[in-house]
Amino acid sequence: MVRVAGRVSGLAEAFARGRDEHRPLLVGYLPAGFPSVAGGIEAMTTMVEAGVDIVEVGFPYSDPVMDGPTIQAAADQALRGGVRTGDVLRTVEAVAATGAPTLIMTYWNPVVRHGVDRFAADLAAAGGAGLITPDLIPEEADGWPAASDAHGLDRVFLVSPSSTDLRIAAAAAASRGFLYATSVMGVTGAREQTSSRAPDLVARIRAATDMPVGVGLGVKNGEQAAEVGSFADAVIVGSAFVRCLLDAPDPASGLAALRDLTADLADGVRRAARPARS
Repeated sequence: MVRVAGRVSGLAEAFARGRDEHRPLLVGYLPAGFPSVAGGIEAMTTMVEAGVDIVEVGFPYSDPVMDGPTIQAAADQALRGGVRTGDVLRTVEAVAATGAPTLIMTYWNPVVRHGVDRFAADLAAAGGAGLITPDLIPEEADGWPAASDAHGLDRVFLVSPSSTDLRIAAAAAASRGFLYATSVMGVTGAREQTSSRAPDLVARIRAATDMPVGVGLGVKNGEQAAEVGSFADAVIVGSAFVRCLLDAPDPASGLAALRDLTADLADGVRRAARPARS
């Protein structure tokens, strides 16, 4: 089991539990501050109670390169509501208190602006597990490996179907916790069918590393979660969760929809026909 700066990583513990149960994990994403700071905390807590294993707290950002229209709409609402770095960290602290490993998914500029080491220290103090950085490549991650080591945080880099084998190996070597595989080229958003390129991408990653692989982009229901979970160690869902809250006529209805979707996805990852991995 991976130890980070003298402690066992919460992500490592979660993936070990998944292996013991012969199932992939369910990772849920929502932006902090959406629909409000308090409302976002309540929504993420609801997701954990209904079966999400790991939480990604999105850092709302004005210039996203990976976010599709659904997540952009939620992030815009959070930014209009005045969400700040302190609110993101407060959200992490509240969600981590549930016991679920909690990461921030953020573009790199907000981290640099806050100060890389200061951001790592504040995230660790809030109980966060680490960072997912969609626009950061290992070669340009100045300061982040040292800061994440110093503060006992995991670091998750991304690969995509267009990544070369050399790029996959480099991202795997730099990552800790899991490797994030984007199953499609393009931006986030629930899709009617899962990507046909995802199994090949995961097979290429398996050839480079034994690190757990999480597959994201496009999953919106339990059937798709079971399909993706048959070859991945984690199924990552974002836009479908956001849509529950965007489409709801009132907060209570949004939370009810969120709970129902989480239960469906959690059932899906438990139905995934997946061989056990050591």
